[in-house]
Amino acid sequence: MGKAGRVACIFTPYVLTIASLICIIMVGLGCTKASSSTLNNLYFIRLDIQNISSAGSKTTTEIENILSEHGITSVTANDVSDVLSKLQDDSTLKDFYSIGLWGHCDGDISNNKYTTDSCSKPKSEYYFDPLQVWGLDNDAVKDELPDDYAKIMNIYKAVSKWMFIAYVLAFVTTIVEILVGIFAICSRWGSCVTTLFAVLAFLFITAASITATVLFSIVDSTAGGLLDAYGITFSMGKNMYAATWLAVVFSLAGTLFWLFSVCCCSGRSPYNHKGRERRGAGMAAEKAPYTYEPLGAGAVPYGHQHTTSYPPPAANEYPMTNANHNGHTNAYEPFRHV
Repeated sequence: MGKAGRVACIFTPYVLTIASLICIIMVGLGCTKASSSTLNNLYFIRLDIQNISSAGSKTTTEIENILSEHGITSVTANDVSDVLSKLQDDSTLKDFYSIGLWGHCDGDISNNKYTTDSCSKPKSEYYFDPLQVWGLDNDAVKDELPDDYAKIMNIYKAVSKWMFIAYVLAFVTTIVEILVGIFAICSRWGSCVTTLFAVLAFLFITAASITATVLFSIVDSTAGGLLDAYGITFSMGKNMYAATWLAVVFSLAGTLFWLFSVCCCSGRSPYNHKGRERRGAGMAAEKAPYTYEPLGAGAVPYGHQHTTSYPPPAANEYPMTNANHNGHTNAYEPFRHV
């Protein structure tokens, strides 16, 4: 298979790698531009606080049972109500907050329609701190929070940092994979190197996707189950998770096809000059039909009668031929008789 076949062989993994890169870029662009409805719908999790109420729709006993189910024993239902009452009285709060990779967006809700007003400035290793965003990071509010709040936020911050780094590494290795993939056209060694970067890109994007899914699923199941009674709801961003897991699928498929190009689809043409010489060396020329052959071992082939040799052959060296005194053979080769 020649160069054309080699190009066709790596076309599929190249397209899959580009598709994975596009999905990773979409994840990174989520919640970065308030004027783009497409990017505003790319979020990991969204907090809806338009119906926040400090009273709650459940009794004090039910709230405390929910807290104990999640291992929170240092806070009471009254503590939760006190903090939420301050939020309820704050007129600067938005109706919803969408959390992305680089920041968050906020806006208002009208007739079940979400309208984004602003987005935070993109920041590396971003994590959503509700008290800081809502302007409640003062000592009065922190004193009413449970002792475990700081520990939980530290864990959330560390996991968010790792998730951000994993996405960045996935983006960088995928870019390198695309650039190195150009050399895969030339040889299988190029495919081998490209496959190594493809494996790294797949591992990083998979780790990032798993981290994001697990992290915000835990937030949704724990905080969402508790704060739902106070009118605060959480929703997972389906578009964001679709993008990140499509990146995983494309990256995996591209890795498998890059590996296939290492084993198959050589770029060397079977019709090169050296190959012809090697094959021609062991092949005898086919004889054309209706040709003459000398009868005797020492007979001269037809057409060589006028070949001069030095020294001249002896008179009896070629039987059934006539040699003149100059050594030239002018005789003919007789036909074979049946």
